[in-house]
Amino acid sequence: MTLNELLTMCRTVRMDILTMVHEAGSGHPGGSLSAAEIMTALYFGDVMHVDPENPDWEDRDRFILSKGHVAPVLYSVLARKGFFPTEELKTLRQFGSILQGHPHKMSTPGLDCSSGSLGQGLSVANGIAIGLKKQNKDSRVYCLLGDGELQEGQIWEAVMTAAQHKLDNVCAIVDYNHVQLDGTTEDIKDLGDLVEKWHAFGWNVIEVDGHNLEAVLKAFAMAAAFKGKPTVLIANTVKGKGVSFMENDCNWHGTAPNADQLAQALEEVNR
Repeated sequence: MTLNELLTMCRTVRMDILTMVHEAGSGHPGGSLSAAEIMTALYFGDVMHVDPENPDWEDRDRFILSKGHVAPVLYSVLARKGFFPTEELKTLRQFGSILQGHPHKMSTPGLDCSSGSLGQGLSVANGIAIGLKKQNKDSRVYCLLGDGELQEGQIWEAVMTAAQHKLDNVCAIVDYNHVQLDGTTEDIKDLGDLVEKWHAFGWNVIEVDGHNLEAVLKAFAMAAAFKGKPTVLIANTVKGKGVSFMENDCNWHGTAPNADQLAQALEEVNR
């Protein structure tokens, strides 16, 4: 895709997120919207190598959505990539749907892991990465983390493990929007200097504007080229990005817009 096509895809993904959550009457729009450029770059920017016609392709790259509550953004890119019909997006969180509130590998085509309980995704990514190395495969593993999720101790155990095993086929991405369920990360449990912290744990660290698609694509290319250490992208983002009344507001962490709010949000996103 060209850059303009990728930007158009970002708008489509945001509209999908808003519409899905509205129709479901529940879900997590804020953190889904903040990850739109990251996910668009991964699936449409020639970063991840996956095949919708062969979801279990052995040589594919893997993606783990550690912050599983932002499933809407993942479902949107999977549908737009062709893993399942876009009509399925209307069934988010419905009984019997393939698109549950948190990703369920046995239900949704294109998933590499079920997720939802925060703090576990990087450990899963490490295990997959170790397995790929033992098989001498060049495939990479990408893992999207929430910043509030970094308050979980298991994350830092996994960070140490990846550094210990020199898992340069792992790329973690921190969606650093500074807002979690009921406040800012600084007020609830301050994360400190994340760049220096990940450096201290032995990782290659790339800080990037998570809403600048060109910068995100460049960061992913740099991560793939770096050898000897795992890489983390500290992606500076805005919770609820693109919707004025949702941005930087923890109340939109897990709240669905009503009809009037949806209309305004779609108009803003599609400008």
